[in-house]
Amino acid sequence: MTLRTALNDFKRTRDRRHQFPGEFRSTTGTFSGLDSRLVHVDSDGSLRDYSYPLCGLTGIDRSRFGIDTGSTTWFSADADQRYRGDAGVVETVHDCGDWAVVQTDCTIEQAHVTRFELRGDAPADVSLRAFVGFAPDGRDGRQSLLMHGNTVEAYHRSEHDFVGVSTEFDAVQGQIPERFPELVDDDPVSFPRATGERRYEDTTLTGGVLLSAPFIDGGVTLATLLTDTDDTDRDAALSTIDRLVSDHYTSETLLEAGQAQRRWSVPADTPSRESVVADLRVLSLLSATNGARIAAPDFDPYYVTSGGYGYTWFRDDAEISAFLLEADGTFDLGLDAWHQRSAEFYCRTQQPDGSWPHRVWPGDETLAPGWANARLESGSDADYQADQTASVTTFLATYLRIGDPADPECIEATLGRAVESIDDTLADDGLPVACQNAWENMQGRFTHTAATFLHAYAAVARAPVCATLRDHARSQAETVLSSLDALWTGDRYALREHDGTIDDRLDSATLALPAACRVATEAIDLPAETRDRLFTHVETTLDGLERDTGDIRGLVRFEGDDWRRGSQDREKIWTVSTAWGANSAAQLGALLRDADESRATAAYAWSRDLLGEILPGGSLVQSSGYLPEQLFDDGTPDCGTPLGWPHALRLATVAHLDDAGELTAEPLSARE
Repeated sequence: MTLRTALNDFKRTRDRRHQFPGEFRSTTGTFSGLDSRLVHVDSDGSLRDYSYPLCGLTGIDRSRFGIDTGSTTWFSADADQRYRGDAGVVETVHDCGDWAVVQTDCTIEQAHVTRFELRGDAPADVSLRAFVGFAPDGRDGRQSLLMHGNTVEAYHRSEHDFVGVSTEFDAVQGQIPERFPELVDDDPVSFPRATGERRYEDTTLTGGVLLSAPFIDGGVTLATLLTDTDDTDRDAALSTIDRLVSDHYTSETLLEAGQAQRRWSVPADTPSRESVVADLRVLSLLSATNGARIAAPDFDPYYVTSGGYGYTWFRDDAEISAFLLEADGTFDLGLDAWHQRSAEFYCRTQQPDGSWPHRVWPGDETLAPGWANARLESGSDADYQADQTASVTTFLATYLRIGDPADPECIEATLGRAVESIDDTLADDGLPVACQNAWENMQGRFTHTAATFLHAYAAVARAPVCATLRDHARSQAETVLSSLDALWTGDRYALREHDGTIDDRLDSATLALPAACRVATEAIDLPAETRDRLFTHVETTLDGLERDTGDIRGLVRFEGDDWRRGSQDREKIWTVSTAWGANSAAQLGALLRDADESRATAAYAWSRDLLGEILPGGSLVQSSGYLPEQLFDDGTPDCGTPLGWPHALRLATVAHLDDAGELTAEPLSARE
């Protein structure tokens, strides 16, 4: 997203109730991109790249498609859109009355192929009209175009982007970007537009181009390719474009190419197969070639209302890795390479002190902009998210125990350093030191952080590591479990202790406790009183955080959450909190069942009840199958879409309930 497109969006949306102006939102449309590029196909068929965090190339900043039958008709946002098959192939059907244009999109490595085919009683002479605006090297100035027959090249310095078609161009015209007077004007600028009388070089010194190409035998293929001159020269790029527009000349061959990208297998009889496929697809979309995942497509690269989403957080990524490991063990999804890739990524990126930084660029694993890197700075650890290191530790220890790692010695060494780092942030009273929370908006001594410490220590205590490390981790798990008493309020565990005061607000992040305690029972004794507290805590938290607006139903993040409310006067519902509630209740059910307690029935019913809101057809699920991070009370999605974390939580919860024989049992009408 360039500043020009951000300002245009600001002008278009500044008066809208449930949109924050100046963002690159992806709450409509669908993504294609199981390889190193991530392309958004909006509901009108237009394309945008969200690829920069994954491959370092910016690509398409804006685009627009339509048809010319004597006059131009641009495609509208009411098209019918869906995924074809299990992979990342998107079909968008544009209704033209007695006929239609069927658009099929598939991202292939760093290329994106779009096939347009006529359906029905179409006119004899139809041409594709395509406006494509590139932003090579992230720039919206100092660009230029080169013409190569049926291909156009846009470039700045190292990034060179190409667009070509399978038929000959009828017309090609560079598009002049907004001039300074237009940038400061109140009205947005629509593209494509007439160039008027300008300097003769203006239509060449641009990254935007308007193309016209005829449909031949009922179809035309358009392909774009992002390149870095250090890796791909011009001749190779032009050859690739020619191959793409000829090889993928029909929607069916494009579908075959998309299916070949799939790196998982979901058996036909898998329970809730539609959601399982959707979750694996989303997590593939968000992954770089090294396996590192962005939290969500980056809708806010200018940090207008947030700190950006196109980065790898080690908390989110490790939690996702752990959920994938669990689901794979139940459903046999063929994810061995995913688990190995994640383990290698964590081992490579561990800091010398055993911790992991706030966030990194997934493509090259370098330190990304962030506000929680206290371990890299001098001073206290208050601006450090200690739960991130704990989450990575839990995954690595679990993978070492139940997986098939290629280098177990490396993982054990990484775990040894990680435990030392966690020890360093554990205070004398057995609770984590004051640091940042999982939601990254507070400092204090959080129940959630303590839960992740307990989970990590217990996982290491169960792992096949040296006896000294196992025994130490077991002792530390006992210490943390005992110290949680200080955060118990009588009917819940508090959000945090801050400056000597207990903040007893309800917090969905505290729902991490049942999973941590369930693992801990395999390493240490869990008192019956702790099980009683967990049951009361989960029941109180789910009841207190649930919202039913009539349009949607789910859990809010925590009491008093005022982030991105806009004009709404209360907290918004979050899919990750709702999914966490479903998973936490399932973990509680397993913990109680293992103790032969009848209350397990109620816990499993709570899980199914919340899971229903995030399964296909549920109130929080978009027509694309995506789970957005948040929703307004009227159901309008907001923020990162799709968000990887709730998709992984959903996948693991479905697997857990199925394995326990609880997925299809009748839900309770109320919590009892």
